[in-house]
Amino acid sequence: MSRYILALTAAIIVCSAPVLAQTETQTQTTQHHDHSAAQHAAHGTKPSSAKAVPREPGQSAFAAIQEIVAILEADPETDWSRVDIEALRNHLADMDNVTLRADVKTLPVEDGYRFTVTGDGDVTNSIRRMLTAHAATMNGTRGFRYEVAEVPGGAILSVYVSKPSDLQKLSGLGFIGVLTLGAHHQEHHLALASGQSPHH
Repeated sequence: MSRYILALTAAIIVCSAPVLAQTETQTQTTQHHDHSAAQHAAHGTKPSSAKAVPREPGQSAFAAIQEIVAILEADPETDWSRVDIEALRNHLADMDNVTLRADVKTLPVEDGYRFTVTGDGDVTNSIRRMLTAHAATMNGTRGFRYEVAEVPGGAILSVYVSKPSDLQKLSGLGFIGVLTLGAHHQEHHLALASGQSPHH
């Protein structure tokens, strides 16, 4: 009797397997269709609050100005009679000229480096303004000493270190790296836009 039951059970299992497999396939297909339909429905009925919002303003100088304007608007003590966003725009144009359009020649000197920076047209004045301002602001910071002298087409920025170990760092930074030292530009931009800049 037990052998008969075992044989019958085995037959039922064998006969049922294709049916179960087909049922499972149908279930998976149904789930796939249901999921796809839900996705399509979601795309068609997504609420506006869930839509992606672009964040990039598209131009770096514009973004810098936008950031400053937002700070000024958020400050209830902003004196709008002194605000000068155009001055900030002109300064950013100087930065763009010096960073991207100036020609730089680097010469090692005793205890430092000499950077001869030149350019044509508006770039010449941008160079002179930027180098003079940087030297005045950063002279002595981190043990670096700055000297600026005008030359035809631009200016020479001489940078001297107090520690010989800083010569390699100065070499690696180069001209534009030196101008970034101190990260003072952001505060300067806010002061400039607020009508408080002492040297631009």
